[in-house]
Amino acid sequence: MPFGARAAALGNASVTIPDLWALHNNVAGMAGLSQPHAGAYAENRFGVRAFTTVALLGVYPTSKYGVYGISLSRFGDQLYNRQHIGLGAAHKLGQFSLGAKAEIWQVSVQGYGSRKTATIAIGGQAEIVPGLHFGAYAYNLNQAKLSDFEDERLPTIMKAGLSYTPYKKLLLLAETEKNIDHNATFKAGIEYQLFLDKFIVRSGFQSLTNTLNFGAGFMARQFIVDYAFGNTTHLGNSHHLSVSYSFGSEAIVSAPLNPM
Repeated sequence: MPFGARAAALGNASVTIPDLWALHNNVAGMAGLSQPHAGAYAENRFGVRAFTTVALLGVYPTSKYGVYGISLSRFGDQLYNRQHIGLGAAHKLGQFSLGAKAEIWQVSVQGYGSRKTATIAIGGQAEIVPGLHFGAYAYNLNQAKLSDFEDERLPTIMKAGLSYTPYKKLLLLAETEKNIDHNATFKAGIEYQLFLDKFIVRSGFQSLTNTLNFGAGFMARQFIVDYAFGNTTHLGNSHHLSVSYSFGSEAIVSAPLNPM
């Protein structure tokens, strides 16, 4: 699942967004950062304690050699949990950004032990014309295997989408995602800036899960706080909270696609 409450509020239509959470959502988006960033993310799905995810991310841009990042996460409880550590790199070439990431995953089930495996992901972003961006991301290209029993593997996911900024404060997103073992899903989101660009409201949905999401973000100097609420008709509500910090000068949001 994507990381960051901004992505969650937008229905996880995040493949074109260049921010800290791109390290997990589309590693190419890290190339849009010019200052070091760090952030923490927590989500709970359907009010079930075992369905809780926590994550920590850090990104460090260099002047000549691209942008590098590290991510860690954990999902679950003592009965079942999965955790990961990942390293990513991205580089911007004119209007194009390219990135790659390697992750090590550990899945543990009480009474059955644990298994480890590694995944590889690649992504790209491009500005087609001013205000119109394209993004694509392929996760687990190597189809990492957890067990020989029934050929159990981590999911392999492909996604691509567009984002459009019709004017400075408004961002529109549309994206399609395909897990090779399931039907494709369509995702769309909208984001609008209010109150001197310090307060942002968002909404989004996903077709496959019939999920409708809402959220808001607030920026105070280098701190950015985002919250999202999601509802799935048959399963219940989900809550997402993320906090990030820029180690450079005071963050300035001049357009919805800028890092937030």
